[in-house]
Amino acid sequence: MSRLRTIYEAADQENRREILRAAPPRPGARLLDLGCARGEWTTELGRHIGTDDLHGFELIEEFAERARARGIDATIGSLADPLPYPDGHFDVVHSNQVIEHLANTDLFLHEMRRVLAPDGYAVLSTNNVASWHNVVSLALGWQPPPMHVSDELIVGNPANVAEGQPGAYGQMHLRLFTHRAMAALAAHHGLRLEERGASGYYPLPSRPSRFMARIDGRHAAYLVHRYVAA
Repeated sequence: MSRLRTIYEAADQENRREILRAAPPRPGARLLDLGCARGEWTTELGRHIGTDDLHGFELIEEFAERARARGIDATIGSLADPLPYPDGHFDVVHSNQVIEHLANTDLFLHEMRRVLAPDGYAVLSTNNVASWHNVVSLALGWQPPPMHVSDELIVGNPANVAEGQPGAYGQMHLRLFTHRAMAALAAHHGLRLEERGASGYYPLPSRPSRFMARIDGRHAAYLVHRYVAA
């Protein structure tokens, strides 16, 4: 495994640690994971919260089938459409690394708020466009790694671990956020920021990365927000 890949995967694990920190236990809660993939992370998040009432929403049927095999009630659909759930149906709503793939972020946040119970909470994580590795990339005249210009190919940054690799239509990043922009847009859709966290600090390994994300979260690789109903 290349050093770049090792650093990337360590940052991803740090992000998941931060998500767990931001998600307080809620025994018996009804949990919805928007973009549940194969369900491994949904299951881990459920254990942390203290519930096995797990629901997932997923675009890819093969992934949803694997999630169902893990005991998750996975529904197939597109986040470009309204969610097929009643108002206030879930105690916890979670989404990790999904909103950046969507064109209609307003609908996504509106629906997240709509299906959230009045006393529930939502945890949302995504790339931070203001991270130092993005700022430095721009200063060098390179494309910031999470900012994609094509559905067919990842190009523009020789330090990007995925440089030159083929893209996947519908899976490339369309919109990126800073902490401030994410909180402001969520507030517009009735979600009040209760706690703001950050994780990952390229190119540092896990322990110094964790320290730097605590003291300078505005420039960390990922943002992690917990919201409650406004």
